[in-house]
Amino acid sequence: MAVLLEVAEVEKDFGGLRAAAGLSLSLGEGEMLCLIGPNGCGKTTLFNLVTGALKADSGSLRFAGEDLRGKEPYEIARLGILRKFQVPGIYPDLPVAENLTVALVGSDDEGEARLQELLDLARLADKRGLPAGSLAHGEKQWLEIAMVLARRPRLLLLDEPTNGMTAAETAATVALIRDLHARVGCAVLVIEHDMGFVRDLGCPVALMVRGRIERRGSYEELQADPLVREVYLGAPDLESA
Repeated sequence: MAVLLEVAEVEKDFGGLRAAAGLSLSLGEGEMLCLIGPNGCGKTTLFNLVTGALKADSGSLRFAGEDLRGKEPYEIARLGILRKFQVPGIYPDLPVAENLTVALVGSDDEGEARLQELLDLARLADKRGLPAGSLAHGEKQWLEIAMVLARRPRLLLLDEPTNGMTAAETAATVALIRDLHARVGCAVLVIEHDMGFVRDLGCPVALMVRGRIERRGSYEELQADPLVREVYLGAPDLESA
């Protein structure tokens, strides 16, 4: 598998607080990885560094062979790195379909067929005419994921995509992400705290602690790891954390 994203020995300080401390992470073309770790460990900082919202103090950030350091966020987005934030960034007064139409403007594949594909992927085809603001919380999250996918990312960054969801919405989001990964084929990097979601997603998991990646493996491997248990406050297993 060809390496798509390569983060190597990245450092980032905020007034003496080391948010990235020799941070290294690689992600292959089309690979999916879930990133876990305690609050304040640097997960969101990693996303900000990769997207250009923050500039690294030192180290290397490369995407498909391109040096990301020094590039502006819009330049990085044009390379195919796109991010979905925790809070849905939709147009609540516009119908669901028009939200996607706005996202498709300027793309090479505007049109009804592509619009219908995105509606189907987001499980919102039967709600295409409803105002986006009337959707349930989980559905708003799915709509924004579809809006990001409209731009055909090579790397999709998902920041706590199940935040605030019901158990049923979380289960549906697992199915949606697995489906889009299989159908779209882009690489996906997910930050998540819901360990039931992480388990069900069924992809490799990386543990971040104090600004660096300390463990990487399957859910089962990390579940049995003493450091992971320590980081999650001595919980007997990850699902109870």
